Amino acid sequence: MNILIIGGGGREHALARAISTSQKCTQLYAAPGNPGISQFATCLESSSDNPQAIIQECQKRKIELVVIGPEVPLVSGLADALRNHNIAAFGPSAAAARLEGSKYFARDFCKRYHIPQPAYERFTDIQKAKEYARIIGPQSVIKADGLAAGKGVVVCNTTKQAFDAIDMMLEGGFGDASQTILVEACITGPELSAFALVDGEDVIWLASARDHKRAFDGNEGPNTGGMGAASPSPDETDSLRKDILENILKPTAKGMVADGTPYTGILYAGLMLTDEGPQVIEFNCRFGDPEAQTILPRLESDLLEIIISHCNQKQQEAQIIFSPDIAITVIMANKGYPGSYQPDSIIKQLDTLSLESDRFIYHSGTRRNEQGDIIASGGRVLSITATAKTYSEAREKAYDTVSQIKWENGFYRTDIGIF
Repeated sequence: MNILIIGGGGREHALARAISTSQKCTQLYAAPGNPGISQFATCLESSSDNPQAIIQECQKRKIELVVIGPEVPLVSGLADALRNHNIAAFGPSAAAARLEGSKYFARDFCKRYHIPQPAYERFTDIQKAKEYARIIGPQSVIKADGLAAGKGVVVCNTTKQAFDAIDMMLEGGFGDASQTILVEACITGPELSAFALVDGEDVIWLASARDHKRAFDGNEGPNTGGMGAASPSPDETDSLRKDILENILKPTAKGMVADGTPYTGILYAGLMLTDEGPQVIEFNCRFGDPEAQTILPRLESDLLEIIISHCNQKQQEAQIIFSPDIAITVIMANKGYPGSYQPDSIIKQLDTLSLESDRFIYHSGTRRNEQGDIIASGGRVLSITATAKTYSEAREKAYDTVSQIKWENGFYRTDIGIF
């Protein structure tokens, strides 16, 4: 089978590595891919924001299955366009992907189906938003309604911080994504990322992870797309998993069916484990990044076989086995991220680094220059993952690999996997 992966980040690198090992994979392509992905797939220049170009590539190269990595093409309807041309797509429809594409849609959905979440209100008016922020108290969360690359959330500890975030967003801080905002009550507790494979009302638990979203050690600094992760989450237990399935994941799947927009693909629920139980922070309609780089190295089953079974509406027949080992991922980012940064600095020794079988380097934001050097082209640039029997062993291996990468313009958190 010929397969195309949409995307060019660390998540797609992890997907490419996993899919390439399947005996069912004849030829693997990626659009646009990156230097790391090119070790496993033929990279194409087609852009994911041009569905017609993607469809033409599929027809030209006899591609039978498209695995869509990022959220933007899913929200924009790429999966629908592919299916309309009888090309199998792994990912939800645009209608179902609104769970991620609009934070207000997701909040309203949870409210209608009694899925636990914090108190919130939606606003387009600055003064009304500030009035509500004052009512709920100094601790609040201000969110852009639309997609903002994981950076459209500001956690506030004072009323002034909330007012500043409201001004920034409603004055165009995230463009169209923040024309509408949510002001939410701040809930506290450990965070947990829950991943499930969903086909209509059929929900299969896959794995959990703990993401580290803040830019700096000690959970300081602004929110990012994620600076590292650990899987499984240290908080996962059999009873917690059952609670999340019965009270969040399954009701979500049933609600989407009831609304006439059945969900298919990976459902990622970002949760806060409060004293009252798990509550939804947000939904995502795909594997997380960096969670994919943390979860997929633990998968012992054939990922492609799982995806094919799912696309054939036979996901219950798939064998899904994860290693009990711990995986830790550390993100190396450009200095200045998530703000402005200097692009195109050279990363040395990546091509010559020899890795043991329990260590992985995924390219999150790289390209090659004219001289063939690997250069940093994005904010988050490399994802370094290691697996081991314990969190401390996995951390030690991951940071040992980080220390071997020569990149003067890079920075990383030193406390990933410490809970």
